[in-house]
Amino acid sequence: MSTTTWLRHRQPDGAAATRGLWRFASPPAAFRLAGQLRPWAIALAAVTAVIGLYVGLLVAPTDHQQGEAYRIIFVHVPAAWLSMVLYVAMAFWSAVGWVFNTRVSSLLARAIAPTGALFTFLALWTGALWGQPTWGTWWVWDARLTSELILLFLYLGVMALQSAIDDPLRGDRAGALLTLVGVVNVPVIYFSVQWWNTLHQGASVSFRSAPTMAAPMLAGMLLCTVALWAWAVAVVLQRLRTLILQREADAAWVRALLAPHQTGVAR
Repeated sequence: MSTTTWLRHRQPDGAAATRGLWRFASPPAAFRLAGQLRPWAIALAAVTAVIGLYVGLLVAPTDHQQGEAYRIIFVHVPAAWLSMVLYVAMAFWSAVGWVFNTRVSSLLARAIAPTGALFTFLALWTGALWGQPTWGTWWVWDARLTSELILLFLYLGVMALQSAIDDPLRGDRAGALLTLVGVVNVPVIYFSVQWWNTLHQGASVSFRSAPTMAAPMLAGMLLCTVALWAWAVAVVLQRLRTLILQREADAAWVRALLAPHQTGVAR
């Protein structure tokens, strides 16, 4: 029995948790869930951004080596983390969509790509702004920087490939293939500072050792991380809703949903 067939037979009498998860594979259910979660993500992003920027800019002390220039970590580090996490998430949903042929999974992978590209560019850009006063140069062909630049090209390549194919389903599969091939670059980025002699500093936070920065610095950076992650979730959910409406435009539930708006326009 194939995996897809097993799942089809499994859904009606499977465990409650499994049924609950599969319920959101339906485009209408995913559309509603994304609409319900998005305001909470926006609210969380706004609150943590205000507190995080207050702690990072007004409470955290000046670094004794880098002066005020270090404060760019409150944007650079979360953006760098997000660039990798979003790519792994995109690869995960691409794989799920490919293996189980679930439409929402592939749409979610498409929805993640532009936000991932944005945060990768932001990580490179803020890294250059940080590098100039601390390293004396905007850019070096360092292992960390180069692999991060490759990540940006992967995001752009996946989006370009999906857009270049007229058949959306074929575009989903082609994008998924490139995404899964490119995911090997993520551990290269993360471990590059350990595998090679690089100009880039090591990890700012490690689960295996105590933090090396002052508590207010760490608190500000973690709060800004939550803010940017919540904002990313809100944007991805909104883009997912838009993609679902575009892909399901001929479905009865979409026509019923849009009918009042179309009637208003006609009037």
